[in-house]
This record gives sequence, structure tokens and C-alpha cells, in this order.
Amino acid sequence: MAPSLSPGPAALRRAPQLLLLLLAAECALAPRLSGLRGGQAGPPGEGVRGGAVQPRGGAGGVRERPRDDLPDQCTPNPCDRKGTQACQDLMGNFFCLCKAGWGGRLCDKDVNECSQENGGCLQICHNKPGSFHCSCHSGFELSSDGRTCQDIDECADSEACGEARCKNLPGSYSCLCDEGFAYSSQEKACRDVDECLQGRCEQVCVNSPGSYTCHCDGRGGLKLSQDMDTCEDILPCVPFSVAKSVKSLYLGRMFSGTPVIRLRFKRLQPTRLVAEFDFRTFDPEGILLFAGGHQDSTWIVLALRAGRLELQLRYNGVGRVTSSGPVINHGMWQTISVEELARNLVIKVNRDAVMKIAVAGDLFQPERGLYHLNLTVGGIPFHEKDLVQPINPRLDGCMRSWNWLNGEDTTIQETVKVNTRMQCFSVTERGSFYPGSGFAFYSLDYMRTPLDVGTESTWEVEVVAHIRPAADTGVLFALWAPDLRAVPLSVALVDYHSTKKLKKQLVVLAVEHTALALMEIKVCDGQEHVVTVSLRDGEATLEVDGTRGQSEVSAAQLQERLAVLERHLRSPVLTFAGGLPDVPVTSAPVTAFYRGCMTLEVNRRLLDLDEAAYKHSDITAHSCPPVEPAAA
Repeated sequence: MAPSLSPGPAALRRAPQLLLLLLAAECALAPRLSGLRGGQAGPPGEGVRGGAVQPRGGAGGVRERPRDDLPDQCTPNPCDRKGTQACQDLMGNFFCLCKAGWGGRLCDKDVNECSQENGGCLQICHNKPGSFHCSCHSGFELSSDGRTCQDIDECADSEACGEARCKNLPGSYSCLCDEGFAYSSQEKACRDVDECLQGRCEQVCVNSPGSYTCHCDGRGGLKLSQDMDTCEDILPCVPFSVAKSVKSLYLGRMFSGTPVIRLRFKRLQPTRLVAEFDFRTFDPEGILLFAGGHQDSTWIVLALRAGRLELQLRYNGVGRVTSSGPVINHGMWQTISVEELARNLVIKVNRDAVMKIAVAGDLFQPERGLYHLNLTVGGIPFHEKDLVQPINPRLDGCMRSWNWLNGEDTTIQETVKVNTRMQCFSVTERGSFYPGSGFAFYSLDYMRTPLDVGTESTWEVEVVAHIRPAADTGVLFALWAPDLRAVPLSVALVDYHSTKKLKKQLVVLAVEHTALALMEIKVCDGQEHVVTVSLRDGEATLEVDGTRGQSEVSAAQLQERLAVLERHLRSPVLTFAGGLPDVPVTSAPVTAFYRGCMTLEVNRRLLDLDEAAYKHSDITAHSCPPVEPAAA
């Protein structure tokens, strides 16, 4: 018998259990299908439309409703339109297939790609709905891979910095200027920095393109300090033996030729002149003494010319000149005497008679019942043009142990004792001593008109200075244009390099305030050095001890400066030795007085300080103290 198709009691008993199992299986399957997107599962029970499948009763057992009767779960589309690629119907459920960059069951949630390893971007990651992109910091550009960055070379653009120098930097660039200049972004150019507005200098500041220089009052005894901004005292670096003898009389104190001593003797009876003294000099020319009356009467003048004694006489209106004896301007002490005998004058050097001259009269002249005699030392009581033979009266010499008319002049020694300017150096050497407080000047002409040139004027300035400096700063030689208050030319010692701002002992050759050449020198070694300067059309040289200095200007600048100098030389200029007049501190690199020994030769002519238009009274014209020996 065929088996029955009707369910048995046992099957009926199992039917409810089977229905429950089917429902459970469907419920478990639905969420797994509808919630899957990108490997993620949606929450259980979501996405089911129309409810659970309902079983149908019947004799044959449990029957399910046909699935094609279920409505399409993707109509209408439950997924977010922006983030969804497609909606899939799952027969009672649906599945939203999301586009890249979107998530969530309905594909309505943006995925932030930048939250994981910066989205793979090297610098900046920008998240946006459904996507992201990489970018770079300013100064960089995105590479072709869309993720890495490469530097932009802004200097490839020639206009990036305008006139300034462009330097590329990672992600940026910089516009560079030389020291002393600052970049103006508005003008795209380098502009000078005025350091003087910043109060850099203690005294006077002069700004220049890209730099500045400080100046101190050299005439006030100041120079630049090590920092090149502040000022300090100019102090001697070499000690000279400047001790003076209180028993000596300096004949060169009165620069104008005025006598340093004036004596007037009066006698009741006729008296003869007797004078004796010790004398020392390096000066070849000048007046030792005058004795007699006024210039039109009877008198004698004992002088030195070319290093030998010269006697000028005027008796009864008749003048004579005689010279004899050895050269005595060798700097050694010697005894000189003048004695008036009966109708004779006898001149002796170291007790040896070198001149014996017959005279027609006496030096003491009667006047109002007395016999009078004027005696002057170191000069004459009238102008030198009224001498029998003109002579430079200024004598840089020293006198001691004097005896006028058997010692009747006791007041002279007391006067000299209290006045150091009337005293001589205890020890001297040949040369001129500049004490660091004065100068001498001359009226010299540097223009010349050679015969072979005709009317065309040429010029030259040649200076040879033999120096033994006592300080490291001071003017050796300078030209001064009074009308313009300018310093057309100067040669000076200075202890710094003005442009490189270095402390060095130097000789500087300058036209006005511009240095043409520099040369190092060992100023403080106590030795003599030779400084040679030569300037003419198209050429300017400086040498120290035979070594040529370095130029500080270009060829074009040199020609421009020499043209300035020539214009000054066509007008009256004064030649200064050892210093400058009261000038602005910026008129020359150095304005301080020179301290030390120096002899000057200008255009092959030895400058005699006795012939200067003016000489400071503290400058000795032909004698200089020696350097003190070093301490043991």
C-alpha cells in the first residue's frame, strides 16, 4: 500500500517546530544579505519590507507564500542617491552598494580618508563628501602622483626680488642685500641703512652707502677705540727723554724772531763788552746775540750761517760781514765768547780765537750823561731786513753757563728756572720735535709751468718724511684750503682701517676724506721710518720704508680724486706739518696733532721750521729728544 501523503500525528506534532525553524532561518539570513556593504553587516532585522513570511495551512503541511509575490525593496530606492552606486533587491530586503568614499547602510555617511595615515598625502589632506585630495604648503607644488610635494624655485622668476639677490629656500625664498642695506618689499630693491640714526657713534657719525664711520675730536686728543664707535685718549706709545734742564736757555722759543732775552746796561764810565756762554745746536742758521744801540747807530750781531759763526757789524753807518771758524751745528756743547778790546772784537770758540776784527768805535754809546748798551739773545730788536746781510733770525739752539758783563744779570737764571718753555731738553738729537699740541705751516706753490709745455700748467706733490713717532695717531703732512675749509691732501698715522674696521697701525694717504692708499707701519718700535708720497697727473703712490702701500680706490675713483686735488692746487693752499687748524673732524681721516720727531722734504726741498709762516712755540725746529732706553 502506498504510503499516505497526509501527515501523521507525529508529523503534525513536528509542524509548529518546523515553522519556527523556517522563520528563524529567514530572519537570520535577511540582515546578513541586506546589511552587507564593503564587508560590513547591517543591524539585525533592518531592511525587511512587508514583514515575515506567513505560513499557509493545509492538509499537505506548511506552505510558504510564493516569493515573486514580494514587492521590489529598491522601489522606491531607500539608498542615499549621492553615495549609492546601486540598490539590490533581496526579496523582502535590500542592499545599498556604496560609491567609494561613502558608507553606512543607506550609503549616506561620508568616509574621512584623512583620518588614516593622512590619506597617503605627504603634506596636507583635504576630506570632502565622498572623496579627498592632497595639497601642499605654500612654496611647494603637488607632484604628478597627486600625493607628494616638491619645492617651487621662486628665484627662477627674475622679478622675484627685483634688484636684490634671490636665495631659494625649502618652501620659500629670501631677498638678500649687502651688509648695510635692507630689502624693501614695496620697491623690490636694496636701500641703505642709515646707521647714524641708530646712535652708533659716541661723537660724530658719517653715513655712507652700505656703511658708516665714526669720528673723534683728534685735535682734542681723542681717537677711535677698539670697538670703532667710541672714543679714547691718544696716549704716547714710545717714551721720549723730554726732561729739561733748568740751567739752560732755549733760543728758539719765540718763533717770530723776537729776542728771548733783552738786557739794558747803563754805565757811568765807558765799558767794554764781555760775553761768554756754552752753546749747542743742530740749526745751521740764526742769531745768537745782538749788542749795541739802535739800528742806525753802532752794533754787532753774532749769528750762525751754514753752521759757521758770522759777525755783522755797523759802525758809524758802515756795515761789514765776516765769517770764520769751524762748523759748530753738530749738537755738541762748545764755549763761545765775544770780547771787545781796544779797537778790536775777538770771537773765540772753545778758547780758540776764530775772528779778530778791527772796529772804529765802542759798543757802549753815551746818552744823557750815561753809557748805554742793549743786549738781546736769540733775536734782534729790529727787523732782519735792516741787517747788513739779511738772515733768518730764528735759531733753534740752547745756551747755558752764560756770563754777560761779568755776571751782572742774576735775574735771568731765576726767570728761566720757573718757565719750562724757556728751558732746553737735557739731551737732544737731530730732527724736529712735535709735542702733539701744535703745527707749522708754509705758503708753497705746487703748480708749475715747464718751458717745454708752454702755458699748460702741471702739478706734483712729493713728500719724504723721516719720522720717529711717539704716538700712533697724528697728521704728518697736509694741505689746507682756507676759503673752502677743506683738506685737499693729507698724510697721517692712524691705528685703524676705516673701511674694514680693523685695528692696525697705518699710514694713510687721503684726498679730502677719502683714503687713496694705506700701508702698515710699526709705529711704536722707537725706530726711524721713511714715508714717501708721490702724486701727479694720473698717479698716487705711498711707500713706507721702501714698501709700496695698497690702493683703496678703483682706477676711476683715483682719477676723480686727483682731479679734485688739482682743482684745489689751482687756488691758494697752505702746507701744514704736524697737524691741522681748527677743522671739522670729518674733513680728513685724521685731524689729531702728530707727536714725535720728524723732518719733511717737499718737492725735493727740506722744510726748515724756522722759515715757516707760523710755528707753534712748543715745536723745536732742529733738535729732538731721544727715545728713553728700555727698562732692564
